Amino acid sequence: MDKANWKNLIPPWIDESTILLFGGGGHGKTLIDLVREIDLYQIGGIVDANIPAGTRVMDLPVFGGDDLLEELFNAGFREAANGIGGIGNVDARLQAFEKLANAGFSFPTLVHPTAWIEPSATLSAGVQVLPLSYVGTESTIGFGSLVNAHVVVSHDCHIGECVNLSPGALLAGGVKIQDHAQIGMGVTINVNITIGARARVGNGATIKADVPPGGRVYAGQTWPERSSS
Repeated sequence: MDKANWKNLIPPWIDESTILLFGGGGHGKTLIDLVREIDLYQIGGIVDANIPAGTRVMDLPVFGGDDLLEELFNAGFREAANGIGGIGNVDARLQAFEKLANAGFSFPTLVHPTAWIEPSATLSAGVQVLPLSYVGTESTIGFGSLVNAHVVVSHDCHIGECVNLSPGALLAGGVKIQDHAQIGMGVTINVNITIGARARVGNGATIKADVPPGGRVYAGQTWPERSSS
């Protein structure tokens, strides 16, 4: 499609509740279903440099790549959702947020109706909470973090910015996860543990002691490993 024709794909009903979706892959499609379930917003279209302009994803138009962000903002879009999951590559999710913020977009907090958020918990802008997850008493979830399906964040947990909690992760009370850390599927984190910034914890790991910033815990590992002596 000719770049000049992307404007023909913009729906006529754009208002303050219309979301531009950044990324039309797997996580992006999950967000489409989520937004349709909560019925507070509507998605007006998608930007994704890896999908041909004019393609429709779940009946939504792909306008083109992120070079259109400023023009789409000027066309009336004000809210954006980050459809880049970033598991294994947190920088891709961070870069998406940066590009959107630089173009002027704000980021709604999106919570699936089957998730339970305690009244005393705090969710920052851009947080996404997927189906059947729980965020406990006086816990905080930082900007842009992703709480995937069937995650338990117990009381008094503090989750930093752009953290990825994969499906089935279980956090006991008082857990702290610092910015940009990535927690794999089915991970169990014991009470009052701290996971350092940009640490990566593989699927099914059990965490019984603090993980340092940038640390790596492999899939199925118990941290720390017991000494063989």
